[in-house]
Amino acid sequence: HTEAASLPYVGLTAWSAVNQVGGLNRSNCSGKRVLILGASGGVGTFAVQLVKAWGAHVTAVCSHDASTLMKKLGADDVIDYKSGNLEEQLKTLPLFDFILDNVGGSTEKWALDLLKKWSGATYVTLVTPFLINMDKLGVADGMLQTGVTVGSKTVKHLFKGVHYRWAFFVPSGPSLDEIAELVDSGKIQPVIDQVFSFSEVPKAFLKLEEGHARGKTVIDVISKK
Repeated sequence: HTEAASLPYVGLTAWSAVNQVGGLNRSNCSGKRVLILGASGGVGTFAVQLVKAWGAHVTAVCSHDASTLMKKLGADDVIDYKSGNLEEQLKTLPLFDFILDNVGGSTEKWALDLLKKWSGATYVTLVTPFLINMDKLGVADGMLQTGVTVGSKTVKHLFKGVHYRWAFFVPSGPSLDEIAELVDSGKIQPVIDQVFSFSEVPKAFLKLEEGHARGKTVIDVISKK
């Protein structure tokens, strides 16, 4: 039950980014070069396994202490973002067909240059200003500002020969069915960082705020601890 609880949110978020927004699937992913930034978190660990199950060559970016986990999950190349200038390290590799960005921030300024130009290559980020805009401007103006931002960035990068996209969690029963098949077949395994009892929920939030997770944090609501 703990493993089952850890899967739906990260699984559907990764599925939305990779499949519904990024356009990758089991029939067209084989041989594609995929870069995952922030690969050791909940969505990242799932995405690594998903595109690997579909036959992609996967480059995972994480800290050194997560490299063993990344290799276990199937990553072909593991880059330690603490071991030097990440941008320069990635520029030494062949260009990518798809990038999933779980980090955001300054990565967006240079990551798109790592994509193959004019080949349908796509950058998808899960770090968007959507909620910030809504909080600052209200629902209507926040949505309008968000639409203008993503629209202008999409057009800007389209002229450079690459696709720029945002992705979010999207609930989907059929997608969960496909995810369940991959889990049952052993192609995807749940990755759980730590389990807390219900009385330890404040500790769980503190852990999330620290970042650098290795998979998911789970609350066990029936634990007697």
